[in-house]
Amino acid sequence: MRNATDRFPPLSLKAVGIGLLLIPLNAIWQMMGLRWDIAHMSMISLLYNTVTLLFVLTAVNRLSQKVAPRLALSPAELLTIYVMLCLSTAIGGHMCVQILIPIIGYVSAFATPENDWQSLFWHYIPSWTSVTDKRALTEFFGGGSTFYRYFEAWITPLVWWGLFLVALFSVMLSINFIFRKQWTENEKLSYPLIQLPLAMANPRSGFFRSRAMWIGFGIAAGIDLLNGLNYLFPQVPRLSGIRAYDIADFFTTRPWNAINWLPVGIYPFAVGLAFFMPLELSFSCWFFYLYWQLLRVLGSALGFAPQFPYAAEQSFGAYIGIGLVAVWSARRYLMQVVRTIFSRRAATTDSREPISYRAAVVWLLLSLAFLVGFCYKMGMSLWVIATFFALFFALATGITRMRAELGSPVHDQHYAGPDRMMYSMFGAKRLGASNMTGLAYLYFFNRAYDCLLMPHHLEGLKIAERARIDSQNSGRKFAIAIIVAIGVGIVAAIWAYLHVSYQDGVYTAWAGRETFERLGRRLTQPAGADTAVIGAVSVGTLVAVLLAFLRGRWMWFPFHAAGYAVTSTFTMNFFWFSLLVSFVLKWVITKHGGIGGFRRAAPFFLGLVLGEFVVTTFWGTVAIVFGLETYITINL
Repeated sequence: MRNATDRFPPLSLKAVGIGLLLIPLNAIWQMMGLRWDIAHMSMISLLYNTVTLLFVLTAVNRLSQKVAPRLALSPAELLTIYVMLCLSTAIGGHMCVQILIPIIGYVSAFATPENDWQSLFWHYIPSWTSVTDKRALTEFFGGGSTFYRYFEAWITPLVWWGLFLVALFSVMLSINFIFRKQWTENEKLSYPLIQLPLAMANPRSGFFRSRAMWIGFGIAAGIDLLNGLNYLFPQVPRLSGIRAYDIADFFTTRPWNAINWLPVGIYPFAVGLAFFMPLELSFSCWFFYLYWQLLRVLGSALGFAPQFPYAAEQSFGAYIGIGLVAVWSARRYLMQVVRTIFSRRAATTDSREPISYRAAVVWLLLSLAFLVGFCYKMGMSLWVIATFFALFFALATGITRMRAELGSPVHDQHYAGPDRMMYSMFGAKRLGASNMTGLAYLYFFNRAYDCLLMPHHLEGLKIAERARIDSQNSGRKFAIAIIVAIGVGIVAAIWAYLHVSYQDGVYTAWAGRETFERLGRRLTQPAGADTAVIGAVSVGTLVAVLLAFLRGRWMWFPFHAAGYAVTSTFTMNFFWFSLLVSFVLKWVITKHGGIGGFRRAAPFFLGLVLGEFVVTTFWGTVAIVFGLETYITINL
């Protein structure tokens, strides 16, 4: 990639302008896809809509180089647009804006004498955090109207929650800016998920001239095109058996019936992504997935509680452990950062960083102060706020560090965020109704972590390094482009969601119902501290730290903490078998062909990813444009 940009400036306002223009278009496509249940692009680590957009932009750019060279974009500019779109897609994702907006209007719209929400927690909800206009909410949830008639009803809560998102994302960006050099240059993490966009954007990679790539592309695209045509026209033959088949039906006797779901199927894109994971990491993923299943069988045989082995809780603890190990491993580097911040030569010491360490720390502290003040004004106690955000950012850091090294296709961590853990650790009485109401409003970014913005940003910084956007001027421009993209992405996602919802009705109304029904249960049926959950979180943290220690001591040690953390949650059920298949293929290829065999095979596996992503986007676009229910390629 180093010499691929010689004929072009590394970054320009033209590229940033194209990215900003595409963000609202991408947002409206994303929200319109909710109607057809195709909005899962943010539930997997590599976003299929942004990869497809990069594919289209690359094709158009190749044509521009021949017809109008002055309009052509450099690889660095193409990748900048790609990163901007990734960040905006994550913001508009299934576990961010799509849940936030229904939550801030749900109580006023659906409080009834039967659920008794008015007496339970209505008085704990500040007026500036929620929408109360009944007519505006009726037409929002019901559809058949337009958002612009009710703009005033939404403006105050949207401004405050928009600022909250800015502060939340700012802390994530600051952490990444501080750790970038350690994870990218010192530890040299592999960043498997950036291989495809780098290969697509680099004209010297020979990616689009590779026969192996087009064979992989054809296989994945052909499967999904054929099955999509069969969905619309049943007379067209279908390739069955490619998607998950649940073999848990064969386990009917105790204790084996504790395995209540064991899907076996192949997703070509997951096979392709896993090929770029280090072998010990892909091994750890499928091994620990089966490990959790066997623990359930063991727990059933021994008569343990149905929740055993508390896998999600152990996974939460494991991510905390990974985050702690990451900080401990970087302790000398962090001391250098501290010395740089207070040094008179700080401006020259960190001149190659996108923003200076001093600016990153100040930005982080100001953003944290806003988050604390926001939650305190909502009625939450300072100790609850501090505990919640300490756990959240430790979890986010652990997931980000894991993904940079592992490149897992998923990291959802459903229903196992800090809000759930704090309720289990402290109980309802100690938390109190006001704190639990505040935590309910923070549920929108804690229900799951599949569209977490922080890993996309870190991968963007690595892409910037590989695309030669790491000089002082270009690096700062890239950082500004990212920050602007996040701001525009927040506005675009909120606008697109409200625009579509007022037309069609709210497709994610379940988010508000789930949030406040859970809160109602906790207030009417309060529980005390759950020692089993506390123990499981502690075990997860200790196991992750132990695995990291053993791998640091013996490089041949095959079990990795990242595999232990990522495999216990919902979405991995779909992909574990694909990771197993990819592991076997990579092991055979590298054993018999060495590094040369890996390099020759790599385009084929990248083609599997690209082929499935392009056709997935195609069927989604067909559904939106023609109003048809189409084949859902990536159905989670």
